[in-house]
Amino acid sequence: MKNTFTKLALAGLMASTMIGGASAQEDTIKVGILHSLSGTMAISETTLKDAMLMLIEEQNKKGGLLGKKLEAVVVDPASDWPLFAEKARELIEVNGVDAVFGCWTSVSRKSVLPVFEELNSLLFYPVQYEGEESQRNVFYTGAAPNQQAIPAVDYLMNEEGVERWVLAGTDYVYPRTTNKILEAYLKSKGVAEEDIMINYTPFGHSDWQTIVSDIKTFGSAGKKTAVVSTINGDANVPFYKELGNAGIKAEDIPVVAFSVGEEELAGLDTAPLVGHLAAWNYFQSADTEANAEFIDAWHAYIGDDKRVTNDPMEAHFIGFNMWVEAVKKAGSTEPDAVIDAIVGVSVPNLTGGYSAMMPNHHITKPVLIGEIQEDGQFETVWETSGLVVGDAWSDYLDGSKDLISDWRAPLSCGNFNTATGKCGGSGS
Repeated sequence: MKNTFTKLALAGLMASTMIGGASAQEDTIKVGILHSLSGTMAISETTLKDAMLMLIEEQNKKGGLLGKKLEAVVVDPASDWPLFAEKARELIEVNGVDAVFGCWTSVSRKSVLPVFEELNSLLFYPVQYEGEESQRNVFYTGAAPNQQAIPAVDYLMNEEGVERWVLAGTDYVYPRTTNKILEAYLKSKGVAEEDIMINYTPFGHSDWQTIVSDIKTFGSAGKKTAVVSTINGDANVPFYKELGNAGIKAEDIPVVAFSVGEEELAGLDTAPLVGHLAAWNYFQSADTEANAEFIDAWHAYIGDDKRVTNDPMEAHFIGFNMWVEAVKKAGSTEPDAVIDAIVGVSVPNLTGGYSAMMPNHHITKPVLIGEIQEDGQFETVWETSGLVVGDAWSDYLDGSKDLISDWRAPLSCGNFNTATGKCGGSGS
């Protein structure tokens, strides 16, 4: 009898322990981090993983969210585009995350879109991209083309007098679509086809001698020439090195980059690059109180005062805080509730002022043109007078100019055709 009682007591104790363990596990809100920590994109994405861990830690110090602590779940899709989809599914189905912050390249984002749509989960995407997309389950906190590429070309055309254009990019969807938009935009401004040179190279490309020589030749025709660079990842290191080797200076052929920020410059000898440009929505050099606080927090978290901040980090800062506010507003982390709650949410950005989530799941951002300095930082030489609303569909492509996106009821459409009055589908 005593043994039976003991067994029953032990069984009850084990059951209560298991239930207690389960409730302890359920007492956290899990946040997925989907960034490459190895492979060609690790140079850019590892910092974003670290930034997310810092943001989650800071939110937990404030008491967490809905009375629960946040728990980061980190995976490494290793710069392998199909693996991004597998890891996204793992985060949602196996780990049970409530939202995912991740991806860098558009090909990785395209890889995961069907997963987030199928499983009705949330992705916050923090990097500039080519537009031509608006998905209900995705929030685009990086720049659309009208928040980076178009203003950069306007700056070069109007302020630098550029007449010939080299569109140089890595061979995948973001550079190709962005350059398709830019080519159409340049031609709408009267630029002749012979004054546009387009070149693509594979990820990780290292032999730039011939291409840089071609750029130099193209720029010797007597018209002011610039390079618009959508080169991504670690290929930027040998590209800029070869520019220096070829003696191409910013005053001769300026390069404006869309994927080179403070993090990428940290691995380069910046002396030959002084004067070249980048277009972003944030620079570490932004002189605001919010930015100073963010940089101090970053240095304290990472334990290294030399570690830089950059634009996609700010996009995660904005996106994470928007998610937090939307969850509070909805009183739930349930995706449909957050999707309904997040439109109109406004949070501080780091350049001064507030950024808001728009009905097309893009945000409002300032646009900055920065000049590379010897210390690897950027001096802002031009900026928009106010915030620019991200446009999901380009006004310069025939298939897009009539499309709008609005995920609020009753429209709830990512690609509504204003000419036909019909929704084209999921919007992705």
